[in-house]
Amino acid sequence: MASVELPKSPMVFHPEKRSAVGSRNSLAQESRDQQAEVDRLLEEEVDKVMNHITAKLPKEVLERLDVMGGIKEKLYNYFNQNYQNMFNRYIVTAEDEMTKKIRNFIDKEEMKVLTRYTPKEIAALLDEVGGMDKFNTGEIEKSIVNMYGHLQGHIQRGVNDLENQTNAILRQKTDVGAFIRGENAYSIVKCSFKDNINKPKTVSDVKLSVNILDSELISPIYHYQVTVEYLIKELISNHIIEKIDKEIEHLKEELIDEGKEELSDSEIIFEKMKRVEDFTEDDKENPKSKRYSVLAKHLMDRLEGLRAEIDPNEFDQLNIRENLKNIIDIENIRNRGYNTAVNSITSILDTSKMGYQFIENMKNGRELVIREYEDTDYNQLPDERYKILLKYFDNAQLIEERKAYDVQVQSFENEINHLWDVLEMVYEDSKFLKKITDFKDLARLYKNKIRKKIKAHTGEPLYEDIDKSWDEVSFVKPAETQVEKMNRTYNFEKDKLKKKLLLMKEKLQNMYKYSYPIQRRVMEDRLAFLEKELNRFDYMINPYHVQPGLLLDVDITSIKRKKATLDGMANVLNEFLHGVSKGFQDAAFASFSRRRSTIREDIDMRFTSDVEEKEAPGESYLDMLNAAPEAETSRKREEKPKGKIETEGKGVVDTQSKRGRGRRGRKSSDEDLKSL
Repeated sequence: MASVELPKSPMVFHPEKRSAVGSRNSLAQESRDQQAEVDRLLEEEVDKVMNHITAKLPKEVLERLDVMGGIKEKLYNYFNQNYQNMFNRYIVTAEDEMTKKIRNFIDKEEMKVLTRYTPKEIAALLDEVGGMDKFNTGEIEKSIVNMYGHLQGHIQRGVNDLENQTNAILRQKTDVGAFIRGENAYSIVKCSFKDNINKPKTVSDVKLSVNILDSELISPIYHYQVTVEYLIKELISNHIIEKIDKEIEHLKEELIDEGKEELSDSEIIFEKMKRVEDFTEDDKENPKSKRYSVLAKHLMDRLEGLRAEIDPNEFDQLNIRENLKNIIDIENIRNRGYNTAVNSITSILDTSKMGYQFIENMKNGRELVIREYEDTDYNQLPDERYKILLKYFDNAQLIEERKAYDVQVQSFENEINHLWDVLEMVYEDSKFLKKITDFKDLARLYKNKIRKKIKAHTGEPLYEDIDKSWDEVSFVKPAETQVEKMNRTYNFEKDKLKKKLLLMKEKLQNMYKYSYPIQRRVMEDRLAFLEKELNRFDYMINPYHVQPGLLLDVDITSIKRKKATLDGMANVLNEFLHGVSKGFQDAAFASFSRRRSTIREDIDMRFTSDVEEKEAPGESYLDMLNAAPEAETSRKREEKPKGKIETEGKGVVDTQSKRGRGRRGRKSSDEDLKSL
């Protein structure tokens, strides 16, 4: 076979000639057609998605979606576009990194020239020991890690874009699922879509609130004002838990070595609880207490009440407490978790092309505000914008937030009830010189007759003397239990207030018709103000629904037919949650082992043609139940056909024949059992 001659120098420039400068073809690929391979790859992926859609969706939905025309073309375009983007990013990244490698290699080779100014023996000795160009792979490893990291980020972002776009096509609308994928859906506190007040037909407002609990944070967050003593106790507590976990792991290994049964989840918890007293106790005053085994009591007493800052008048670098505090500050335990979260959200926004013009980082308050535009006047802002609030709440803050929420709800009730009473009095005054206007007037007119002719004979109390439980605005509210008191939703109160506002609007319209006196205008202005503020308050997060941890509150305004900010923010939220939160872990679900009765034999989904094997249905099942003696077992071992495995003490089990075990097989086995 004649060898192909390679060009001796890169002096040929051509887009199609193999191995030429600027060519898309290479001699190393021989006769491969790159375009045909890419087309085949894209067509295969599109066909897989189309087959999945046609198999899952009903026929009438497929007809409405126009599967054969629109969706297949869109899917092909999305796959093609994202494939090209990811490939181009990979090429650019590889070229940049290769340029760095070549430049560094040239620098190292030039430095080798310096050895000619030294004796040959020293140069040889240094070369044998290992110079700068030997055994020094740290920088290369770092650059390779960075290259693959950037490449993985580009690919992941492209895949996320493709996934979000595909889901949007299939749903034919934008909903909560467009933001956060299934594994992080539990963290959503509130997600609300509503039409924009100024442009309800074309623009929508979205509010999304995500709560990441303290136990789910990868790097724990502490308030700036927390004491040094608290931080050290937290470190000691974590140290104790790690020791207990190591002892439990050692106990598990011992049980396995002894052949005993493993510990269940409940037993592991109880074993951990038993070992707590081995490392700590509640005696705070005893210096020899186990709680001071890691750090002595006199050192803990030095740190009592010490916070992030020391008064300059009392500061002394040689004091014990200042040096203890310095050790904690060097490790940056106080600020590490919060700074990590801030760096994560800002870097993701930058790389996701979701830039911002305003940022306010209140470090001491553990609060971050990011707005795409500095202006806060909604009338001057574009229709595509976002605002992010990242704040850390502890339990004390949430208690105060809940108190303020209670007061605000009560204030709305007072103001709306006051307007209700004023409107009621105006309505009563409007009935002057009118004998009958509504049902109350009619009931008052016939009150005495009802008492004499009906109630006097039946002995029942008069309607006006009965205590009223229903206010005819909302249904009777059930009594609160401890659960409702600790987790107030105020849904009943809010619905009642909104219904009162609607009833007042109707009453004003019925009272005045087309006339607009000063009384109507004043009450309508007050009604509009209360309705606007109540809706704004209802749009906020209920602090009773938030638990101590990190709160991410996102307000998005986006054009309905464009949804650029919505799609971009979806990737930002998913990447942020992946980098900050460990996620929800169900230990019981993770350790759950499926019962044998629920294991399907056709789980490998093979299409077999084993019908030719005329084996009696249920034979292997009966053999397994009967547990034949040794002689019978040995005979079956000699006569067993191909595809059967012998299990110890359980007869022969068929591993090939998976068909023919349907209704007929079960029926035959039942008959055989009855005959036994």
